[in-house]
Amino acid sequence: MKVLVTGAAGFVGRNLCVELARRADVDLLRFDLDTPARGLDEGLAQADVVFHLAGVNRPDNVEEFHKGNAELTRRICAKVIALGHKPKIVLSSSIQAELDNPYGMSKRVAEESILAYTEKTSAAGVVYRLKNLFGKWCRPNYNSVTATFCHNVANGLPIQVSDPANVVELTYIDDVVAAFLAELSDKQPGFRMADALPSHSASLGELAALVKSFRDSRQTLLPPDFSRPFVRALYATYLSYLPTDGFAYGLDVKTDPRGKLAEFIKQPCFGQIFVSRTRPGATRGNHFHHTKVEKFLVIEGEAVIRFRPIEGAEVTQYPVRGEDFKVVDIPPGYTHSIENVGSGDLVTLFWSSQVFDEAKPDTAFLPVLKQGEPT
Repeated sequence: MKVLVTGAAGFVGRNLCVELARRADVDLLRFDLDTPARGLDEGLAQADVVFHLAGVNRPDNVEEFHKGNAELTRRICAKVIALGHKPKIVLSSSIQAELDNPYGMSKRVAEESILAYTEKTSAAGVVYRLKNLFGKWCRPNYNSVTATFCHNVANGLPIQVSDPANVVELTYIDDVVAAFLAELSDKQPGFRMADALPSHSASLGELAALVKSFRDSRQTLLPPDFSRPFVRALYATYLSYLPTDGFAYGLDVKTDPRGKLAEFIKQPCFGQIFVSRTRPGATRGNHFHHTKVEKFLVIEGEAVIRFRPIEGAEVTQYPVRGEDFKVVDIPPGYTHSIENVGSGDLVTLFWSSQVFDEAKPDTAFLPVLKQGEPT
């Protein structure tokens, strides 16, 4: 199947082309501003499906709306009709087509060209009226507030919130791509207005606060609420705007004679994860919890994890090694410890069911081994 994408280098086009290029059943043809004019005609002559994504939304003068949206679409339809060719045409339009502004009217005329094309040829034509889009590769400081917020915050630049109460409807680029890919297997002829794609309502104030919280999470160690699909998609978008020298960041490392320890990530509904590096012969722990529970995972080195009921004498031991990836649960009511019994550093990943609270630590010192007991 030959698939032509106009506007292939644009935001939607780039994301769509990445997925089309991965498919063995697709021969991808691309057209964009740097493509010779004949390239569009050649692509139209071959294509089984045309994703017409090229268009104008921020021109220097309003006349360009008609040329880049209405006239280009009319030309594409006229060309395939003249060729006696009947590819399926999928048009990316805009919810602005419902409005009587120059951009909206140019998009509405483009939609009418697709309708006329299907009526004349009985070919398939589909129009998507897209809302405000966001995702990786969207151009910042242009026509996307989401891209601008993410880019500027990720790069330490200020953002301006014109009206925090203003609500925008946002659609994630992956949902657009998924819908477009599904069109490849839909052979139904005739004209169709596509169903509205999933969208998320957010005020500009909420959007700005979320993006700033992503930046701050490197210090707070509090991840976003990924139970919300919108937040998950927005966080991925934010990370895509990080400069390449800003991917990595350090943790607050606590050092003592035993080695080093650092909190990694925490969330009230999840607890927290921290990691330690312990020197040979050193022991961590020797305390118990009433409610807090933990999981220990040694990922490098050798250790012995010991337990003793806080009102008992019997000691239980678990030898663990990094290569085994064995998780040990730490129940409440047991004093416990982990001792590095190897010749090198011991690296351990810890999970705790509660974020540490200095006011209510639920941690009480009590040696596992009583004085004089052998290790």
